[in-house]
Amino acid sequence: MDSVVTTKNIRTKSAARNELDGLRLTPTQVRQRATRLRLILTDSDGVLTDTGVYYSEYGEILKRFSIRDGMGVELLRACGIETAIITGETSPSVQKRAEKLGMPHVYLGVHDKRGHLEKILSENNLTMDQLGYIGDDVNDLSIIESIGKEGVTAAPADAMPVVATAVHYLCKRNGGHGAFRDFADWIIGLRK
Repeated sequence: MDSVVTTKNIRTKSAARNELDGLRLTPTQVRQRATRLRLILTDSDGVLTDTGVYYSEYGEILKRFSIRDGMGVELLRACGIETAIITGETSPSVQKRAEKLGMPHVYLGVHDKRGHLEKILSENNLTMDQLGYIGDDVNDLSIIESIGKEGVTAAPADAMPVVATAVHYLCKRNGGHGAFRDFADWIIGLRK
């Protein structure tokens, strides 16, 4: 059964910082990790979207995605890095966006993202040090902590504070407004 984020398993900002103090990296270490990346996983709501959703009596109608983030996906692909969405949502809008961007893997309805890592690694024939992740909220902390030990992690500028302090890179852009593109540009710059 998938785990659910509750107030019991949400750590305080200082607790998360203490757990991750050993994960702070030098610029050289970050560059080395960036050169190994082969797959960037991204949350959807709050990273690729601005956390807003439009509903009617028929349910979800619209989500806003940034075209610049889409270009980030293309630029990463040109560097040999694939991208995939992993989200707790089962939104048809997310599926359509992934199809438009040519993402071969989309993981919808995944509430235990860290628990899903083995499947992702196996499907893509990868190791943990070849992964990157960008997320914005407390349900992303466990996967951020797992990937952060060997890979590279990021959060949008408007991420929840506990997440913003748990990543290697805090984007200059908000979710849905170019945060993913900012992360992509940062990674590409590190690989030069």
